[in-house]
Amino acid sequence: MNRKQKVQTLILLLAEEIYEFIKENETSYENGWVPTAKIKNTLELNFVCVPRENTQYGEKGWVFAALARMLEDQDRISYKKEGNNSFCKTKNSANQRVNAD
Repeated sequence: MNRKQKVQTLILLLAEEIYEFIKENETSYENGWVPTAKIKNTLELNFVCVPRENTQYGEKGWVFAALARMLEDQDRISYKKEGNNSFCKTKNSANQRVNAD
């Protein structure tokens, strides 16, 4: 396996871990929508993405955003935004909480 294949394999493994995290947490949220802030913060996926000499104000969730987009492109998760908050959930998941109301 060459370096490119290794890097691509590792990226796919990271995306799979994110998918499994979302799937495991869906039952804790109404209709299965897991807040992306919960995902990024729990998995510590906020990083500075510019060289030290450049300016960025605070850490950003760019790693999560790229991996979530991969999962969206694979049609494995859905994404929605409500106001300033965003949410993800797996598609066709049987793990969704039944609303007791």
